[in-house]
Amino acid sequence: MLSSPVRLRPIRGALKAHDWLPIWCNLRSTGAGSASASNHSPSAILPAPSCARGRCLLLLLLLLLSDDLLKKTKAEGDSEEDESYNLTFCVVIDRRCDRAERRGVAVFGGRPSRHTPTMGSRRMDAPLLGLFLAHLATALEVPLDLLEGLPQPPTITHQSPKDYIIDPRENIIIHCEAKGKPHPSFSWTRNGTHFDIDEDPNVSMKPNSGTLVVDISRAKAEHYEFVYQCTARNKHGTAVSNNIVVQQSRSPLWSKEKVDPIVISEGRSLVLRCRPPAGLPPPIIFWMDNYFQRLPQSARVSQSLNGDLYFSNVLREDSRNDYICYARFPYTQTIQQKQPIIVKVLDLDAINDTMAAFYNDTDLFSEEPADERKPNFLLPSGPSSSKTVLRGQVLEMECIAEGLPTPKISWDKVSGDLPTKRTSFLHYEKTLRIVDVSESDAGEYRCSASNRLGSVHQTIRVTVKAAPYWISGAPRNLVLAPGESSVLTCRASGTPKPSVSWAMNGIPIENSPKDLSRKVEDDTIIFTDVQAGSSAVYQCNVSNDYGYLLSNAFVNVLSEPPRVLTPNHKVYQVIKNRQASIDCASFGSPIPKITWFKDSRSSTLDGDPYVLHDNGTLEIRTAQAHNSGKYTCVARNSLGNYENHIYLEVKEPTRILRQPEYKVVQLGRSAVFECKVKHDPSLIPTMTWLKDDGELPDDERLIVDSDSLTINDVSESDAGVYTCIMNTTLDHDSASAELTVVEATTPAVVYERPDPPTDLELTDQKKRSVQLTWIPGDEHNSPIHKFLIQYEDSLHHRGHWHNLTEVPGTRTTAHLKLSPYVHYTFRVLALNAVNFSRPSFPSRMVKTEPAAPDGNPTGVQGFGTEHDNLVISWKPLSGLQANGPGLHYKVMWRQKVVDSDWTTVTVANNSKFVVSGTPTFVPYELKVQAANDHGAGPEPAVAHGYSGEDLPVAAPDNVQAVMLNGSLAELHWDPVPAKSIRGHLKGYKVYYWKEHSLHKHHPHLVKSQILTFSGNHTRRMLPGLHPFSVYLFNVRVYNGKGEGPPSPDQQIVTPEGMPGAPSSLLVTNPNMDSLTLEWSPPHERNGHITGYTLRYQPVNNSNELGAVEELALPANETSLTLLNLKYGTRYKFYLNAITVRGAGPAISQEAVTVVDEGNTQTPHPIAPSPPRPPPPKARPVNPFGNVSSSFGEDGTLISWDYWGPEQNVYVEYIENSEGEEEWQKEPVNGTQNVMLRGLKGGLSYRVRLVAQGHHDQPLHRSDELLVSVPAVASRQVDIATQGWFIGLMCAIALLILILLIICFIQRNKGGKYPVKEKEDAHTDPEFQPMKDDDCTFGEYSDNEDHKPLKGSRTPSNGTVKRDDSDDSLVDYGDGGDGQFNEDGSFIGQYSGKSASRDTAGGHESSEAPSPINTMNSLNSFV
Repeated sequence: MLSSPVRLRPIRGALKAHDWLPIWCNLRSTGAGSASASNHSPSAILPAPSCARGRCLLLLLLLLLSDDLLKKTKAEGDSEEDESYNLTFCVVIDRRCDRAERRGVAVFGGRPSRHTPTMGSRRMDAPLLGLFLAHLATALEVPLDLLEGLPQPPTITHQSPKDYIIDPRENIIIHCEAKGKPHPSFSWTRNGTHFDIDEDPNVSMKPNSGTLVVDISRAKAEHYEFVYQCTARNKHGTAVSNNIVVQQSRSPLWSKEKVDPIVISEGRSLVLRCRPPAGLPPPIIFWMDNYFQRLPQSARVSQSLNGDLYFSNVLREDSRNDYICYARFPYTQTIQQKQPIIVKVLDLDAINDTMAAFYNDTDLFSEEPADERKPNFLLPSGPSSSKTVLRGQVLEMECIAEGLPTPKISWDKVSGDLPTKRTSFLHYEKTLRIVDVSESDAGEYRCSASNRLGSVHQTIRVTVKAAPYWISGAPRNLVLAPGESSVLTCRASGTPKPSVSWAMNGIPIENSPKDLSRKVEDDTIIFTDVQAGSSAVYQCNVSNDYGYLLSNAFVNVLSEPPRVLTPNHKVYQVIKNRQASIDCASFGSPIPKITWFKDSRSSTLDGDPYVLHDNGTLEIRTAQAHNSGKYTCVARNSLGNYENHIYLEVKEPTRILRQPEYKVVQLGRSAVFECKVKHDPSLIPTMTWLKDDGELPDDERLIVDSDSLTINDVSESDAGVYTCIMNTTLDHDSASAELTVVEATTPAVVYERPDPPTDLELTDQKKRSVQLTWIPGDEHNSPIHKFLIQYEDSLHHRGHWHNLTEVPGTRTTAHLKLSPYVHYTFRVLALNAVNFSRPSFPSRMVKTEPAAPDGNPTGVQGFGTEHDNLVISWKPLSGLQANGPGLHYKVMWRQKVVDSDWTTVTVANNSKFVVSGTPTFVPYELKVQAANDHGAGPEPAVAHGYSGEDLPVAAPDNVQAVMLNGSLAELHWDPVPAKSIRGHLKGYKVYYWKEHSLHKHHPHLVKSQILTFSGNHTRRMLPGLHPFSVYLFNVRVYNGKGEGPPSPDQQIVTPEGMPGAPSSLLVTNPNMDSLTLEWSPPHERNGHITGYTLRYQPVNNSNELGAVEELALPANETSLTLLNLKYGTRYKFYLNAITVRGAGPAISQEAVTVVDEGNTQTPHPIAPSPPRPPPPKARPVNPFGNVSSSFGEDGTLISWDYWGPEQNVYVEYIENSEGEEEWQKEPVNGTQNVMLRGLKGGLSYRVRLVAQGHHDQPLHRSDELLVSVPAVASRQVDIATQGWFIGLMCAIALLILILLIICFIQRNKGGKYPVKEKEDAHTDPEFQPMKDDDCTFGEYSDNEDHKPLKGSRTPSNGTVKRDDSDDSLVDYGDGGDGQFNEDGSFIGQYSGKSASRDTAGGHESSEAPSPINTMNSLNSFV
């Protein structure tokens, strides 16, 4: 990963193979393909790709333009957008690679430079570099557009997406950019016909481009919703774009609806429906409250994928009046909200306990609270379900369960393991999400819901389909010379298997002019002996039911002399002892041959230490000072030659000689870190210091010198790790040390790294060993753990120190083993808890004599790349293992037969040898022995291998098949003799296909399938056969080379099986007590249909199923009328087909018998899945079907099927009368049903569906449906049997009973009421009104006996006017004049009529709790 902007400086060199590419926060270009830090530490280290002969690999060349060249390219017409670095790819490819890749390089972001880059800097953002690195993995194009004067057919370089959703508030821009020479012209089609842009004043085309701009300031965006296709053409060919479907984004309004409060007892499950309007693209759903805060979700409460809010069980704290569903439409950035939903959760136990305390333990509510229960799935329903997903998309499955306690959800895959790296669980484990779906993700998944009372399981069957996708990339452009041959391949896959069609210059290839040099074979076009003038652009279209791929690839026939694309006089810089690669990128047709010379051009550079790659790059694996100089590359073909001069400079590496050391410093003191560096004098060094891998603090206490860092007045914040980095334009070196800060008041124990060992002495020297002794340095309060001994080989790798061995810190002597032909110098480092010491001074040099190798190469193996060769390869010895100069290998081989002689060759500077002219697939014995100028190594071990394989020549014999059941057969065959296999036996392949079905209604099918069995098997199972069918199959053996011939075709006849579900089930003619069912036989009959079984049962309003009735029907019947059904009742029907093997799966349907005679004109079909929209060419005139109506309590439900493309669909209705009234509209918001609530009972209406498209397209209307709405009287006949009416009557009776009980209790208590004793303050003895200041009343007595009530005072005159009371029992009802109870008592004080009576701490605070207050509280809660 790259962090922060990336800065590169121009490169004078190419990236070396086998080198490392350090990428920093601030990069500078480096010669020889490396980069070094400027002021930051490395953020990533990437290995550069290697270039090896015989393989198609990528070599990254960073060719950065100088300021002068950038100005030049801008003057030639480049825009500001093109002012970027010139990044060039070079390809190393052998003869087996595509010609297009072998012809040169592709330049990203500019033109190839012809000048030597100068030092300078330009910015290149990290995303551009990331895009550049990602581009390495893509196919390279021939850079015809970079070479002046070369013709090039058009190539589409940029186009809008296939499904193009636009913002209706902005101008529409439909992109189409192309390149070619000459520059192509552009034209457009709209809905398949030519689009004349000049005739539409709102549409314009950008200059030198095919991009359309639609000005919507004078038109509506919806008027331009069409399918567009761009064509780019010049005299060499025609390229076409994808079909671009332009649609404007839509955010329809939420339909108006009345949301009734939800009252539910605690512990029950609950689902709050969202049902947002369908937008384009679909909206994002979330739930919030009135304060725009997201509602908390948990394992108990969660949102489903469709936006509904599910409660596994409700709690009292779930009561609230602001459950609001929001829908956010991303394109228009608008948010719409649903009406708030009020939820009240009742704790029935608490209410019953409160009431029982006052009313003799009588329960007011008899409903039992929700008990603990085992889980039950709310979503999905049923024991199993299915889901189809496309390859590469995201698969989301959800299981939501209710139960008490809250269930826990878990997932597993029945048919395998979940892909852990692509699987995640969302919404508290309720949603299983698998990204980047592949065919292996198909199968059955099981979700389980469990709590302590039990568990339930749900099975979800997943089917994976695939839109077409490229197997080996899109077809690549071809550049051929006259007389050459090649192929254009369009290889793609998909599920179902896609079809491939070709076009040339936009015209189907079968309608194009005949060309004898061209032959089309399915997904491949073969070109043989092409001729000048046959250049063209070919279009490959791969499509299936789920999408398509369209790719343009041109064939350009050229005759061109060589051109070298690498800038002349280019200078490469490389660090000594590293790999150097000098580029000579060329182009020509025929392909040029590259030759390299150095300085005097006395001989070609094609041997050690040079490696010449097929793309022209010259590689020096270990660059030394003498490799510096002038190099010349010459490119030749039959039309001429071209030469270029390149310069290579080898630089000394950068090294830190004195590293910073670990410091322990007291507060207030100073700390000094040293960092002394050696570097090549021609390179400009830059010293950078970091603290904890970040920049140094901006503090004047920190002083940076050329070779040190000083920290004055040290504080606690200065503690950390300090790193010095020395950068040059080619390499870098770094070292770190830690600073520890301690209190100044306490004497600190200073821990430092040890001093280096001294007095190194070599004794007891022998031919292969020597004794090394030393004296340890000061430990600095930290014991030495170990000593590290290093050596330098000044003969082979001067300046490089290698680790040799380690010894414990208690020893000061080491016995060292030596290798021959090495000039040893030793040094010792000591390690304690702080760090390594500095290295000791080197010892004296010890030279060992050369000797023969001690060992032989390992990894010897033999294999064939062709049917008549044997490739012997091995792992070469390292420099130390060579033991002397002149290392070479003796390669020996012979056939593995008796008395066969060994053949020996000598190989140097290579690790493989190819033996040609061998018999096909013959065993060989192999040996590889190492040798040098001083002798050969020990006798090598014998390895074994085989010469090359060829295709098998025989097929299996005695092929038979035995049926085990209706879909499984066991296959038998005799093995193929080993001599006929002619290679390593890999296994057998069974090709089988369905010849035809035994049923007369099924078509003749021929679709071959392949079943591969690895290993030497002669008996295998063939599953998945279709019952009642005839199959043909053959068996083929295959080896590492390919397949052999097929065996003779054998036949398999499968027996009858159980049938599929009936293809359709229709309910027609619904009446008050009868329904008619019509059905069609199954598509998959799997045998002879012997009959049908029909089961049906009523379904009540709680979705509870009634008793099942079952009927057996003959096979020749396809309709049935059921009589004596209950009117106004919903029924569920199940229909199965039967063969001799049993009954198949059922198709189900639901229907409702109506109150009056049926109003359904069009039958409503029910199929296992929604009807699939037909292709656009076969679209019917009327996109509506199966329009029907039904009646309910809320209105008339209109349902239909729709397969049109228009999004604006609505219902129109009008009263069926002779008057001229206007049609009324009702929007449908993307659904296929709508409830009409405005129809009056007893009248007839005409109803139709309307689909509105673009402004220039006609409206689509369905046939009119006559709907007769039942009269209100007829619907009231049944009111006594309706559940809501019974519940209402029970509630009224219960309230009357409660009021009677209260009155009876109060009467028995003598009419004691807590009323303020304030009547003495009044002057009117006859009338005591309510007082406004304290909301109290005077006391009254009965007019008959003038006796005071118990517990109350009597007015002075002993009378009271009953008719003048201001409060009464009426206050508990709906209002009205105040009244007294039967005994003359007054209870208005409990009614809470005035607002002040509801406040806490009022006059009733000292009284006992009132039953009436309890009831009022309950009423307000409900």
